[in-house]
Amino acid sequence: MDTPFSTIAVIGLGTMGTGIAEVLALAGHEVIGIDTCDAAARRAVAALEAATERAVRRGRISEEERSQALARFRVHDDLRAAADAELVVEVVPESYEIKQQVFRELDAIVSPTTVLATGTNALSVTRLAAESLHPERVLGLHFFNPAPAMKLVEVVSSVLTAPPAVEAVTALARGLGKEPVAVGDRPGFVADGLLFGYLNQAAAMYEANYASREDIDAAMKLGCGLPMGPLALLDLIGVDTARTVLEAMYASSHDRLHAPAPVLRQLSEAGLTGRKAGRGFYTYAEPGSRTVVPDALTPGESASPAAGRPVRSVGVAGSGTMASGIAEVFAKGGYDVVLVARSPEKAEAAKNRIATSLDRSVAKGRLTAGARDAALARIAPAGSPDALADVDLAVEAVAEDLAVKQQLFRSLDKVCRPGAVLATTTSSLPVVAIARATSRPQDVVGMHFFNPAPAMKLVEVVRTVLTADDVHATVREVCGEIRKHPVDCGDRAGFIVNALLFPYLNNAIKMVEEHYASLDDIDAAMKLGGGYPMGPFELLDVVGLDVSLAIEKVLHDEFRDPGLAPAPLLEHLVAAGCLGRKTGRGFREHTRR
Repeated sequence: MDTPFSTIAVIGLGTMGTGIAEVLALAGHEVIGIDTCDAAARRAVAALEAATERAVRRGRISEEERSQALARFRVHDDLRAAADAELVVEVVPESYEIKQQVFRELDAIVSPTTVLATGTNALSVTRLAAESLHPERVLGLHFFNPAPAMKLVEVVSSVLTAPPAVEAVTALARGLGKEPVAVGDRPGFVADGLLFGYLNQAAAMYEANYASREDIDAAMKLGCGLPMGPLALLDLIGVDTARTVLEAMYASSHDRLHAPAPVLRQLSEAGLTGRKAGRGFYTYAEPGSRTVVPDALTPGESASPAAGRPVRSVGVAGSGTMASGIAEVFAKGGYDVVLVARSPEKAEAAKNRIATSLDRSVAKGRLTAGARDAALARIAPAGSPDALADVDLAVEAVAEDLAVKQQLFRSLDKVCRPGAVLATTTSSLPVVAIARATSRPQDVVGMHFFNPAPAMKLVEVVRTVLTADDVHATVREVCGEIRKHPVDCGDRAGFIVNALLFPYLNNAIKMVEEHYASLDDIDAAMKLGGGYPMGPFELLDVVGLDVSLAIEKVLHDEFRDPGLAPAPLLEHLVAAGCLGRKTGRGFREHTRR
């Protein structure tokens, strides 16, 4: 077996330590598991037995391989058991005092050539290394939870770490089937450095009663394709652990985005630390359970008590990709749709685009030919807003320009019948400013679809302080009819998704500006370590750097937080005309189609 380390000690057999031990033992390493708590050691053995049994049952390993892996894992309650290890990985609690004590004791136990790795994701590797007699052999080895499943490993060098130690640990990670990313020593490193700021903002958004925990989590899962919502993820990580990481990040950055939201302290000090305690942002069936059970905050059946207005016909104003997608969604949902553009030719072109989209759905088996023909027959293209006179719901999907939208709503106010609901699809502009362009702001609501509208399930329903209850109820009912998931949010910049997504993207750009990590390493870290469908720079190039910059400016203007100021690199690329895939160049070069 060609590996740099044959015997490895893992100190701390909690969830992460046990997962790392499993990965190492299955890869053929002799693993010495050390924990002063007998119960933790027993749980680690039981967990390895259960995990390997599942692997055999699923055909991933043989029974013989299972027996060999179990034989390679030995547990002890004394650090002296690490004496023969060539690599020691500590995964003890995130405390300088505890970790420094471990390193001091190891100096007297292991060989001077033994590599010492800390699993910290928040503390300074340099500060920990300084406690060792041989700081050149100390580095960070940050696995992600669950260690057996997650591909990313961050290999963290301090200013004192010797290159051969980094090379050996990097080779080990590759031998384990992981993707190692080399990073410097700063709190959070790459993945957590971006992730925890986003989680902190989500906690603050919930604490401010801007949106419910369920809507925040659903918005980020459905709007961004994330595997978990931020509040559910905080419960999984541990609210106390998240607070510790953020405290360390804030001590280094002094960025308000990293200052832990007060709700994290309140939950931590109350012992409501997430899944492990049975309660955090959500309530669980029992400590350690992943099953969420109803509690006092769980929405009831009567969450929207007002009755909505009847909607039989829908008007869509606009001829671009978003307008065409929204019209397609309503037509497939059984509504008669009037599709209005600036000219009959543009409206007809938009309908042709819908026909092409429906043909693709038929070719992929998602739609029958009959359903396609019926949907197309429901769409009536028109070249003037006058065609919207009799619709029950008018949806605006024109350029993201306040003056343009206000002018359109003045026209809708004159044309649409009394009682019609008027909806804007803005993603960043104040809905109330659009509503005040009409004589009936109580009938105006935000209905933010996501691109591509036929595929994306989320709709952010944005009610202003003037929106009538039955208008809000109408839009929620319509979302159900067209098989979309509505989430409620107030009328402030970014709503839920963009308010959480774009600061994260902006912080990724700042990492590159500071030469902390490369585009490729950051994208890999977030896809492999965070389960994101796209890395931040891939996503920025898809969204468009000009669109991203405009949203960043709106967020900065609204919240006046220095940490939300657009990264200069983003502004420079936009000024140079490098807008992403649509221009062939953004953060990366693209082949234009």
